[in-house]
Amino acid sequence: MNTATTTAEAPLRIGDVARLAGTTPRTIRYYEEIGLLPETPARPSGQHRLYSAAEVERLREVMRLKHLLGVSLEELKTLLSAEEARAEVRAQLRREDVDSERRRELLSESLGHIERQLQLVEHRAAELAKLREELSQTRRRVRRRLRELEVPAHA
Repeated sequence: MNTATTTAEAPLRIGDVARLAGTTPRTIRYYEEIGLLPETPARPSGQHRLYSAAEVERLREVMRLKHLLGVSLEELKTLLSAEEARAEVRAQLRREDVDSERRRELLSESLGHIERQLQLVEHRAAELAKLREELSQTRRRVRRRLRELEVPAHA
């Protein structure tokens, strides 16, 4: 069964969304609480929250970025808010009635958001590069010690 078809057909309950995204309902509620996902709209008591295909995709993107980048939730929130701001700028740029001065302003705004995202990603990449170098050095030391142990002792 195609997941995209399933989420496009009908709204899903939180347990279904959690299974599709590889997480738990508790995590989804927490992400809503801290603003990574849109808050649940008001609904009559006893009724279940239903999620749209767009909300499922948003959750998948949150999970993908968190896993890929290994960033904190606060950093993830910064990344996602910058992405949302860029999407809004793109929507404004698509309008035909935007004059060239406003286009320049929008593009500059977009550039600022991209630079914020890149700064976060580059910081993470630097941390990973540092860890990689530390592990490589440790591996070299361990290999050297192994070679030293293999050399027969001359008495």
